[in-house]
Amino acid sequence: MNHTAARTYRAVHWLTTHLQEGLQEAQRRPDRGDISTTTVIIWVAAVTGAVLIAGTIAVVIAKYNGKLSGL
Repeated sequence: MNHTAARTYRAVHWLTTHLQEGLQEAQRRPDRGDISTTTVIIWVAAVTGAVLIAGTIAVVIAKYNGKLSGL
């Protein structure tokens, strides 16, 4: 696994772990405030977009790595 893919994996792992912990905390303490459905949808879309962009960049860099090294 190359460096970019490893960093992307760590970032995705951290984000999903953080989201799961937040959801578990919300279940344990429902009185801590409501998060609107719209906010959750926006966050999921943002994280998904970031992961897709990072993955695309990793694929492009891996594909053209030899050609980019001469620049």
